[in-house]
Amino acid sequence: MSAVLGDALSLLLFRLHSGRLLGINLLKVQEIIPCPALTKLPNRHPHVRGVATLRGASLIVVDLARAIGERGETDSRDGCLIVTELSRSRQGLQVQSVERIVQCSTRDVRPPPAGSGARAFITGVTQIDGAIVQILDIEKVLHEITPEQPEELDEQLLTDAERKLLRGRRVLVVDDSHVALRQTLATLRKLELDCQAVRSAASALDVLLTQHQAGLPIEVLVSDIEMPEMDGYSLVREIRQRSDIGQTYVLLHTSLDSTMNTEKARSVGANDVLTKFSTVDLSKALLHAFQSLA
Repeated sequence: MSAVLGDALSLLLFRLHSGRLLGINLLKVQEIIPCPALTKLPNRHPHVRGVATLRGASLIVVDLARAIGERGETDSRDGCLIVTELSRSRQGLQVQSVERIVQCSTRDVRPPPAGSGARAFITGVTQIDGAIVQILDIEKVLHEITPEQPEELDEQLLTDAERKLLRGRRVLVVDDSHVALRQTLATLRKLELDCQAVRSAASALDVLLTQHQAGLPIEVLVSDIEMPEMDGYSLVREIRQRSDIGQTYVLLHTSLDSTMNTEKARSVGANDVLTKFSTVDLSKALLHAFQSLA
């Protein structure tokens, strides 16, 4: 079964030791395994249990309950591991139990409740069979444990002519993740682009329309795929159906493996798709976008 059909979202449901029910996008899950023996690391982050060896490769194991502010597991062999891959990294999340896979519509996923706070570690909530399911913000969890150091932009990456082509061009970024927005905007500012940022697809549509009506249309939209209420695919479809903003160049920027999303992205009308997060790759993708618009 495909994990994305139309605006459908497949979620793997699991529980923590407290009984809290969470979901994670199935496309981010590689496999589920019993908790293996772990090697303790000196000076490890308190939320990292240790390192497992999985088919000859090292795998950092995170006590997910502790990472999101709950009481952690008492035994490193308790529960099971959800092995995830996203944003070019792989890790194991130790949880109490895995329940099942369900499908829901992204339109039924709501943003986190107001007042959830900066440490809520969820990107949205939905209802499955009458139960509230919180969707895990795994990118935020991992960023809290290993904050990414800003990647320096090599001065030799772009020629003077290429930098001149980018300077002052209008870009809109939409992403429901604070972490992803900060990373993306840092790169755009290094390229001296004229950039704006919003947190939802509906807000992105508003900005695109307002800027167009003001005679200063957004030239390139950099959009996340996974967002509550309207995902990146639905946003592209909406844009392409409009005569006023329908020609906007859209780069889908996703924590999922972009090779898995290319066909879907093209089918809805996106111009390009890129896996988060690489300053160099994002810079090249934006250069390609503006070269194609020249």
